[in-house]
Amino acid sequence: MLKNYQHHWIVDNMPVTWCYLVEVNQQFCSTGFPMGCYVNSARQPKDACVMNTLFNKADTFYIFNHVDITVTYHSGEDESWGGGFKDKGGRIVRVKVKPRSIKNQDEKSCLTDFTPMDIPNKMQPKDVITIKYTYSVNFTKENTVKWSSRWDYILESMPHTNIQWFSILNSLVIVLFLTGMVAMILLRTLHKDIARYNQMESADDAQEEFGWKLVHGDVFRPPRKGMLLAVLLGSGVQVFFMALITLFFACLGFLSPANRGALMTCAMVLYVCLGTPAGYVSARMYKAFGGIKWKSNVLLTSTLCPGCVFILFFILNLLLWAKGSSAATPFTTLLALLALWFGISLPLTFVGAYFGFKKRTIEHPVRTNQIPRQIPEQSIYTQPIPGIIMGGILPFGCIFIQLFFILNSIWSSQVYYMFGFLFLVFIILIITCSETTILLCYFHLCAEDYHWWWRAFLTSGFTGFYLFIYCIHFFVTKLNITGVTSTFLYFGYTLIMVFLFFLLAGSVGFFACFWFVRKIYGVVKVD
Repeated sequence: MLKNYQHHWIVDNMPVTWCYLVEVNQQFCSTGFPMGCYVNSARQPKDACVMNTLFNKADTFYIFNHVDITVTYHSGEDESWGGGFKDKGGRIVRVKVKPRSIKNQDEKSCLTDFTPMDIPNKMQPKDVITIKYTYSVNFTKENTVKWSSRWDYILESMPHTNIQWFSILNSLVIVLFLTGMVAMILLRTLHKDIARYNQMESADDAQEEFGWKLVHGDVFRPPRKGMLLAVLLGSGVQVFFMALITLFFACLGFLSPANRGALMTCAMVLYVCLGTPAGYVSARMYKAFGGIKWKSNVLLTSTLCPGCVFILFFILNLLLWAKGSSAATPFTTLLALLALWFGISLPLTFVGAYFGFKKRTIEHPVRTNQIPRQIPEQSIYTQPIPGIIMGGILPFGCIFIQLFFILNSIWSSQVYYMFGFLFLVFIILIITCSETTILLCYFHLCAEDYHWWWRAFLTSGFTGFYLFIYCIHFFVTKLNITGVTSTFLYFGYTLIMVFLFFLLAGSVGFFACFWFVRKIYGVVKVD
């Protein structure tokens, strides 16, 4: 009870809810209910329990050993519901539970005796307590609630579902305004630069070149660790399309909370089937970098990033096995995941890489000089690390509101169903990552620093670092996790989420910057 352990029951693929008043005329329905209450020395029950005047002893535990279950069903005789047909049977539309603590239990006391069962905090080792658990079930008919709308009362009553619409819209307007300003500045400045460069005709004018045109002979020089960058880009594209398609289906209503596990199953299947674009993109970029070790590239693309995620997940699962938790993934399920990985995803990656290597090498608009140009001394604003740190702030600003609701749904037993807003924020995130990376890349090129490959990936990918910091803030301020095991599990799953987000955002920023650099050097006349 001190660690807020709860019961979570499911009836007819629907969570059993515990509803109580939190304010006047405002009801909160939780998808779980606690095992009991603890009254501290100040005689105040913990927040997880409803205020009960019977819980009046300080430093005492109160066990919820009786539950009153109310099952509401639709008879199907009065109107068409669900699939649009009449049925003489009944279907469950609501299941509520009311936990109680009863000291003296028998057939009559459950209805008449409300004396709670109290357990002192300080007990002797020899003390033995016998706890009897009982329940009662009451069936009620309600034909006004359609079976297709049976989740509405849960979603409407949960805290934070009555979202501050003004705050979200305000954030979206700010992000759109900032990205519009970035686009306008880039377009106006670049238009002047390109017009000025193309007007230079004499040799004297050519000698007076300045800005980003000076590095035209080095801007497409292959980066260091090109193999690793290509592998990360392939995996990032795989995660990007997985997230995009999953959110699209969720917006259409195919992945609603009523279908338990549908969201994760859809994401997993899509990730496995998207091995082909991952291999294709990785091979194309690795070939553009001048790489020749195509076998190593394919193997790393299909094993490096998925392997990191699987190893971390397996370690967390070992911890759950050691604790005997029912949340541990069965060993057969792990074998099934390995079969999907090596039986489907890896061959599809090879297929994509085959077509990627068969394609002609990407031709750059300008030639690369044999001797690298010396990079002048950079100011603190154009150095790589400050630019990368600043680049992740704006993309994070457009997701942190939705991130709060997502973390609440994962760790606080809430139900997330606002996929329309999430899809909109995802699109805004893509635009923001792209324009922020392009803007910073333009500034670095104007400062004659042509090492943009890795910086483009890390600038938008650094948003994942701010995501991790926010998860730490959420852990400290919103959660009451004290055990070492639970803390390790939280940060373990958080690292998986942050790593996948890093790949997604980094790939978006890189390809936006890649398109931008090819575009600007393709429209200027270079001798």
